[in-house]
Amino acid sequence: MGAEIADVLRRIVERRRERLAAPGADSAGVPPAAETAAAGAFVASLRHHRGRRVIAEVKLGSPRLGSLVGRVEPERQARLYAAHGAAALSVVVEPDFFHGSYELLARCRAASGLPTLAKDFVVDDRQLEWARRAGAGAVLLIAALYSREELTRWAAAARGLGLEVLVELHDPSDLAQLAGGDWPLVGVNNRDLRTFEVDLGHSERLVPRLPEGALKVAESGLGSPEDLARLERAGFDAFLIGESLLLAADPAAKLRELLG
Repeated sequence: MGAEIADVLRRIVERRRERLAAPGADSAGVPPAAETAAAGAFVASLRHHRGRRVIAEVKLGSPRLGSLVGRVEPERQARLYAAHGAAALSVVVEPDFFHGSYELLARCRAASGLPTLAKDFVVDDRQLEWARRAGAGAVLLIAALYSREELTRWAAAARGLGLEVLVELHDPSDLAQLAGGDWPLVGVNNRDLRTFEVDLGHSERLVPRLPEGALKVAESGLGSPEDLARLERAGFDAFLIGESLLLAADPAAKLRELLG
């Protein structure tokens, strides 16, 4: 994607900036301070988890799905993930397109007890502080949003607060953003944000070019044990899975199926 950010990503980021600039943005949707996550717990949970490593996601909507408010019970979903073998939790906190909040993250993290990733579109230092306050152990940084220098700065700011970083790639051009940096946790998103189509071959082609020693995370469009086995063979270590769990009639059974 590189400099040619997909229109949907550009719209989300523009709206995020607008909301953060509005009066009251310092407190809207931000929980009281939660128990701070132990430093390094998110990556440690993935590295030491027995069996297939799934980061199970809670979100209350998306640009493609629309709103899931009322269809998904987030805290129940988070508890099911913890009870049925997830290694970690992801919570989408962006409010306008994904109907999330940092308060949602705090509730789901408390319900599950799992190390938790805050998924937002980071354009303001306050978002990192809010993630830490909500109890997140890691934050998402989307490489396409930043120059290499900006990505390095955001990562340093997150780590300075005790947060780990999952840097997400969408396109081979995003690899240039990682040059010269230390990236222990790298994800590849299988979904084309222009068309919303999923191509697992995209991850297979990128994984040999990811930083050596990084935990490699495949993201989006993963719906079957066969999908996960295919990407394991390609070299992925963990899998971030949302929609196939959120939309399943029996999320616990679906998670057990994916875990094999």
